Amino acid sequence: MTMRALMVAMLALATSVFTTSAKAADKDIVDTAVAAGSFKTLATALEKAGLVETLKGKGPFTVFAPTDAAFAKLPKETLSAVLADKEKLTKILLAHVVVGKAVKAETVVTLDGKAVNGFTVQVKGKTVMLGDAKVLKTDIETSNGVIHVIDTVLIPKE
Repeated sequence: MTMRALMVAMLALATSVFTTSAKAADKDIVDTAVAAGSFKTLATALEKAGLVETLKGKGPFTVFAPTDAAFAKLPKETLSAVLADKEKLTKILLAHVVVGKAVKAETVVTLDGKAVNGFTVQVKGKTVMLGDAKVLKTDIETSNGVIHVIDTVLIPKE
């Protein structure tokens, strides 16, 4: 079965935004995101950039995962151009990943005013921002790290 067919099959089986923590922790970051059903563009981008196998690896990783709605905020021409440019796409996607640590929300909030991958963390009450991206959901545990859902695609400065 190809990776694409596997992703489609998993999306068809998804019944909620995320499985329970115990079930999600049995899956790696990629499989957890795909099963959620709201990260189709991210899954496509990871495939085009050749990062699927990396994020299925041992980790640990922390992924600030933009939803399909986050990608939809980008102009269509911009998204198409980025998806066609593997180097640029890889740079953008890696801006969403912290390698070597599973950074939980309790740690993220202690980073107020500090940079993560070049984006400043801002904590205001219960709202956490990473650059212009608002963290929507935190601490989705996977077998090889943690996912935090964000509402905006992080675009690194060139």
